[in-house]
Amino acid sequence: MILKLLNLSLLILFPLAWFAPILRAGLLPLFGLSEITVISGLQSLWESDVILALAVTFFAIFAPYLKTLGLALIHFGLLRRKVLPVLHILGKLAMADVFLIALYIVIIKGIGIGKVETAWGLYFFTGCILASLVISVLTEKKKAPAKGAS
Repeated sequence: MILKLLNLSLLILFPLAWFAPILRAGLLPLFGLSEITVISGLQSLWESDVILALAVTFFAIFAPYLKTLGLALIHFGLLRRKVLPVLHILGKLAMADVFLIALYIVIIKGIGIGKVETAWGLYFFTGCILASLVISVLTEKKKAPAKGAS
């Protein structure tokens, strides 16, 4: 029951994480830093690089949400447990988005153009993805109910 509730809470927490500030960035230290969210970052990407925007949209939004929905369907007996390996792959793809964000931060800081700071939303988004990974591992370890039992 607790796994069901934790997983269902991710259906609310993921969208909140997409709108939470993941970075604060500015070109010069004299000017204020702009907050960047997953959604605002995606909006900028769609204007400049459609291929990368498609990849990041899949990694940041569709992969974690589809995985969460898949786990919910398994928890409520509406989807077979045989799809758990596919859901694990979706979870790993979602983690790739966190890696991309971290990589961009390192590159921008390394170049020394402007200023970049991580914001609380990055940790929130990462926490949601890690929670989803833990929920899926615990779901896999939990025995399926015997046929005919409710």
